[in-house]
Amino acid sequence: MTPLPAALGGRELVAWRLDPESFRATWDSGEGAYRFGGRWNSKGVRAVYCSLDPATAILEVAVHKGFKALDTVPHALTALTITDPAAVHVVTPADVPNPNWLRPGLPSFGQQQFGDALLSAYKFVLIPSAVSSHSWNLLFVASLAAGAYTVRSQERFALDTRLHPPPP
Repeated sequence: MTPLPAALGGRELVAWRLDPESFRATWDSGEGAYRFGGRWNSKGVRAVYCSLDPATAILEVAVHKGFKALDTVPHALTALTITDPAAVHVVTPADVPNPNWLRPGLPSFGQQQFGDALLSAYKFVLIPSAVSSHSWNLLFVASLAAGAYTVRSQERFALDTRLHPPPP
């Protein structure tokens, strides 16, 4: 079960990430972001993208792969604990120079540079999700955040079959 946030009595910050089972052991390598770039990083930056709740982590993957892939390809759900929550830099919508960066769409060069600067300045960056505007994504570069997070759990992911029903 997802731990309660601090405002509701929780005592730790937990983030979530969903990967294909074959990448279970290398979930924090940032390899995909390194090769292709991402919303908040340019190619060559090993950004690791997580969410503050498992549902958003699932949606972040589903928006790119679709529910069919999540239903038919084994995935692993990783929960990590941020051992020093004070190391998390929060980016609010007002902090983002271009509000369109928080909407679905292709990232711009300026957006990636903005994210690169944040990732090099802070161990962890918390930023609103473009998939779910009321949710948060946590980004980090593992080599820069080493020792500031631990794996809480990893489990085989199972998609609710109602999200990929048979055709009518």
